[in-house]
Amino acid sequence: MTMWWWMIFAIAGIALLGHWRTKSAVWGTATMGLVIGLIVAAIHPGFDWAFVGKIVAIATLIGVVIEWLPRLGRKSAQ
Repeated sequence: MTMWWWMIFAIAGIALLGHWRTKSAVWGTATMGLVIGLIVAAIHPGFDWAFVGKIVAIATLIGVVIEWLPRLGRKSAQ
C-alpha cells in the first residue's frame, strides 16, 4: 500500500475516535462499508483483504462529510 492509503487510514481512525460513543453518520457509514466489504470478500475467492480496510476508510470519510456538511452550512449562514 502506498503512503496515501496509510494517511487515509489514519484520518479515518481519528474520525472514528472523535465520534466515539455517538450515534452519527460516521459510524453508520463505516459499518455499512464493513458489511459491503465482507459481502464482496465472501463472493470473490482469493479476495485481497486490504480492500475491505480501504472500503471502510472511504465510507468513514463519507460519513464525516455527511455529518459535518450541515454544521458548516449553518455557521456560514449566520
